[in-house]
Amino acid sequence: MKNMRTLRLASVAAITLLAAFGQPAAPAKPAKKSAFDKATMEAYVRYLMPWDPRVQVKIADPEPAPMAGFKTVKVTGSYQKVSVDEIFYVSTDGQKIIRGEVYDVGQTPFAEQLKKIHTDIAPSLGEPGAKVTMVLFTDFECPFCKEEAKVLRENLLKTYPSEVRLFFKEFPLDNIHPWAKLAAIAGRCVYRQSPAAFWDYHDYVFENQNAINDAVKVTTTPDVTQFRSKILEWAASKNLDAVQLGGCIDNRATEAEVDRTVAEGHVLRVTSTPSLYINGRPVPGNFPWEQMKSLIDVELERAKASVKEAEACCSISLPVPGKH
Repeated sequence: MKNMRTLRLASVAAITLLAAFGQPAAPAKPAKKSAFDKATMEAYVRYLMPWDPRVQVKIADPEPAPMAGFKTVKVTGSYQKVSVDEIFYVSTDGQKIIRGEVYDVGQTPFAEQLKKIHTDIAPSLGEPGAKVTMVLFTDFECPFCKEEAKVLRENLLKTYPSEVRLFFKEFPLDNIHPWAKLAAIAGRCVYRQSPAAFWDYHDYVFENQNAINDAVKVTTTPDVTQFRSKILEWAASKNLDAVQLGGCIDNRATEAEVDRTVAEGHVLRVTSTPSLYINGRPVPGNFPWEQMKSLIDVELERAKASVKEAEACCSISLPVPGKH
């Protein structure tokens, strides 16, 4: 009984103390993680992709998104000379992340790609005002690019003499192709002298990939002198100014133009060559001609349908006597 009385007294004392000092504080809830915290976002994306510690990750500041309730966050992963951009949409509370494409049914599904493609300084084939625009990111040292170049040169203008225009964009993968950027710079030098001669240069370099490899003794640093000699040997048969061309190559005078197209490719998230865009539609890899042709035909049919729709929508007619 004594023990029971002691226990009751202890309980009463405890209740009295709680009344006097309040309930014990509940443990604090950990703050919710937010994808707007760059360290949190980096850790999450590293695990998602997955990217190992050798990959450098840069998280851009949030920008407006194409849909309400979200912000756009660009994440760039870089390793050696390779970089990849990934786009994420983060909810305004930082709790949800969407990775993917957002489409507006009132526009072409490739509107975002079209906004990022610039053709003002690119060599081109075909007629201005063509219904279909093709933009090719390619690498002069890439064997798959060589195959696609041959397919395009043999078939494109023969099949579509006025309906398609092709723009050439240099995208040298110089981390694996040592002389690709040098070839891109030289190609731009040729283009400065003669836009028409550029396509002869294009064909010559692709057709002679193996000979150029042997001439420059491909290592991590190609023999510029030997490369220059091969190009000037070709130029002699094309009535180009060899002195001007040689100086342009030596001074890397067109390197900024090549860098601009490479930067554009990164914005479009090009990671391999060849990478082709048909009216903005991405077509990565070396495509057989029949598949490429079918995509071109889809765009031509779409263009025809758009014209008919516009004519039906906006035509005006006046009443004519005798017609009801």
